[in-house]
Amino acid sequence: MATWAYLSFQDSASPLMEQLIFFHDHIMLVLILIITFVGYMMSTILFNFFINRYMLEHQMIELIWTTLPAIILIFIALPSLRLLYLLDEVNNPTLTLKTIGHQWYWSYEYSDFLQVEFDSYMLPFNELNNSSFRLLDVDNRTVLPMNTQIRIIISAADVIHSWTVPALGVKADAIPGRLNQTSVLINRPGLFFGQCSEICGANHSFMPIVIESVSTDSFLNWVSSHSSD
Repeated sequence: MATWAYLSFQDSASPLMEQLIFFHDHIMLVLILIITFVGYMMSTILFNFFINRYMLEHQMIELIWTTLPAIILIFIALPSLRLLYLLDEVNNPTLTLKTIGHQWYWSYEYSDFLQVEFDSYMLPFNELNNSSFRLLDVDNRTVLPMNTQIRIIISAADVIHSWTVPALGVKADAIPGRLNQTSVLINRPGLFFGQCSEICGANHSFMPIVIESVSTDSFLNWVSSHSSD
């Protein structure tokens, strides 16, 4: 695997994460290169003693380095505000998932179905098999249908946690006594791993999240099997 794959984001599994990666790769990185180049030019040329006496008092130069940062901020602000709005928007969800953070595990409730709820603990080392991921796999995976608008309601039972799945572009705090809300649309099947991203105590590192994206038929079969338990 290329070294770049370890330095960049995870492969996206939702339209919002695709937009976040596009914003990072095509706007932020380009602006960083421009700012770095301008800084290099200023440090090597503009602050040269002989040019400095003339150019720092030149009206055009002062106009440029006043307006250029403002233009850069506009190019950052407009797509940022658009993404922030899309991340908070919940548009006609088909399915609602409620997740509650505990010290130190997650519990899930499928509000649209009766008696579909479970706790999800990290698999201990002695239960791992060759296909399991150390410190990332759980005993009960959260199964969700792909190509479906899903509303996720997040809360906590004790302290502040953070429900985070990088491939889906989801990171929301789980706060006791408060319901936070986000939405996601998973556009491909697969396993997507996440972890609590808020320091919530001694076992903060041991409450992973596993989302299993399946087809709608497979999801309905899974719900039927859990409803009958």
